[in-house]
Amino acid sequence: MPFVITDACIDIKDKACLAACPVDCIYEGGRTLYIQPDECIDCGLCETVCPVAAIHADDRLPPELAAWPAVNRDFFGPELTGWGQPGGADPSLTTTLDHPMVAAWPKKAAS
Repeated sequence: MPFVITDACIDIKDKACLAACPVDCIYEGGRTLYIQPDECIDCGLCETVCPVAAIHADDRLPPELAAWPAVNRDFFGPELTGWGQPGGADPSLTTTLDHPMVAAWPKKAAS
């Protein structure tokens, strides 16, 4: 998985990354966005436009963010959305569901 979205996106979902992604591999969950690991082409454009620094290359993740590759991957699995490899995000692939770790994350105060 070349890039992953981490906790800084929870309750923010700025979505600048959606417009930047040339392969539409970023999908919207209830409280955060998720990168489909098999669709990401490792271009890094999403990372450069994220205003909250929520996106990281998986091989440069700080240790405290080590769980996030699995969070992104598992979001697409049969236990959660069942989307697998949808082949590109579109409005029909938006959900209120989140990975259990994201769903349990403390709510962020409104700015």
